[in-house]
Amino acid sequence: MSCRTFTIFSIALSFFFVTACKKNTTETTKSTDTSLSFTVNDANNGTLKYTGLNLKPVIKFNFTEAINPATITTGILLTDASGNNITTTATLSNGDKTLNITPQLDLNSFTSYTLAINNNLKSSTGGRLINPVNINLISGLNDTDKFPRITDEELLTLVQKQTFKYFWDFAHPVSGMARERNTSGNTVTSGGSGFGVMAIITGIHRGFITKAEGLARLQKIVDFLKNKATRHHGAYSHWMDGNTGATLPFSAKDNGADLVETSFLMSGLITARQYFAGNDAAETTLRADINAIYNGVEWAWFRKDNSNTLYWHWSPTNAWEMNLPVQGWNECLITYVMAASSPTSSIPKSVYDQGWARNGAMRNGNTYYGVQLPLGTANGGPLFLEHYSFLGINPNGLVDAYANYETQTKAHTLINYNYCVANPAKHTGYSADCWGLTASDIPNGYGANSPTNDRGVISPTAALSSFPYTPTESMQALKFFYYKLGDKIWKEYGFVDAFALNEPWFASSHLAIDQGPIIIMIENHRSKLLWNLFMSAPEVKTGMKNLGFTSPNL
Repeated sequence: MSCRTFTIFSIALSFFFVTACKKNTTETTKSTDTSLSFTVNDANNGTLKYTGLNLKPVIKFNFTEAINPATITTGILLTDASGNNITTTATLSNGDKTLNITPQLDLNSFTSYTLAINNNLKSSTGGRLINPVNINLISGLNDTDKFPRITDEELLTLVQKQTFKYFWDFAHPVSGMARERNTSGNTVTSGGSGFGVMAIITGIHRGFITKAEGLARLQKIVDFLKNKATRHHGAYSHWMDGNTGATLPFSAKDNGADLVETSFLMSGLITARQYFAGNDAAETTLRADINAIYNGVEWAWFRKDNSNTLYWHWSPTNAWEMNLPVQGWNECLITYVMAASSPTSSIPKSVYDQGWARNGAMRNGNTYYGVQLPLGTANGGPLFLEHYSFLGINPNGLVDAYANYETQTKAHTLINYNYCVANPAKHTGYSADCWGLTASDIPNGYGANSPTNDRGVISPTAALSSFPYTPTESMQALKFFYYKLGDKIWKEYGFVDAFALNEPWFASSHLAIDQGPIIIMIENHRSKLLWNLFMSAPEVKTGMKNLGFTSPNL
């Protein structure tokens, strides 16, 4: 059997030939349709889309008649998303009826290519192609390291330092507050800025900035919150204008106070107050200003007519129309803790028990993927539920009437991890190396991803913010994200918000509420810095004890 090799710009799938033999004027013209079968890496999935391919896939075509080798170069074209031709090697055999095609160089990882088969391809008898097709070929993982290997501790520091830039370099220039996302312009976020304050404390601790630099930035933020930002019964809106402090609507009726976002902000400010404990005038003034801001929140007023539940929103134009009670289990434990800890507008334990815990109705107790879950919905929900409140609250050894919170945080994370490893939906890439479902950007939108709402989207913040709960599993994910996917997801401000390897799709976004927990929870894993600072606040100790919490850290 003879075999010929050609260099071309293409890969192909199915088509038909019509052969036409023109005789002399006394003979009739005869046409015959000729078809082609094919395999991609020895398989055919019955579609025109092949995903997760190795970087040098082999496409094999079997023709029912010989093809003209001279027409391959222009008849079969492989191009990338920008329309650039990709050089391939073609090998003919079986009397020119079998054609093998493979790229000369490795394809880029997780990249889409188009294979076009056009009318230029002819059979050896001059038959024409009557049904041109375009085939979508999507490469999979390039398993080579994208960056040099460093120690685990160096890698943790690198991730913290790169993520820190979001809150330092990209902070709003007037207010110092954190922008909602990397495309938000003047829109800053109250809750994300609370995370950003904790990130600044971490940055000082790690030597990314000096303490004097951090103090100056905190002074700018606190001055903005105290003297410019609009407040609604002492609480801040979810979004505000970073120049003026004016409330920006989060949604049509959400144009006033957001008590939950305010609690995230206050937990960050209290942490900063505990850090800047010096006796000089600057630190003394900063602490006094933070106290004034925290003590100005009318937490008890948000019980709405003195009910035994805190309510999330109030608007100067829509009043309580949003009507969303803050009830557990979710990310809002910190809201009840900050309210109970207030020296000026505290809530009683009955509000916590009846409003938050719903007299025990937030308990779960069922087992998922081999792990018993004390609180919350089936399979635990998105992982941010175990991150936001515990940026400052130390769950280790923390117990109340409803749960052991060390057990809760670890159980929720392990269920999420075990689900991704089991991968019942068969999403590309899910594994012990690549896991973590939480709220994040998704293709064409934003969504809360979880085992019960799985869109195939992995969010780096999910696994990385879980370092205190699952250090081994989180480190395994971090190494995969950085070393194996780093060319796709490691950017100016750390890891992008999310990715999906099914398509594949990689976000270009960074969000304050996702970047913040990464740097903070890695630090809590390493040194317990933010936990120790927040839990040292006298108001927090009193407030949590009043709610019935016990802990070695109170």
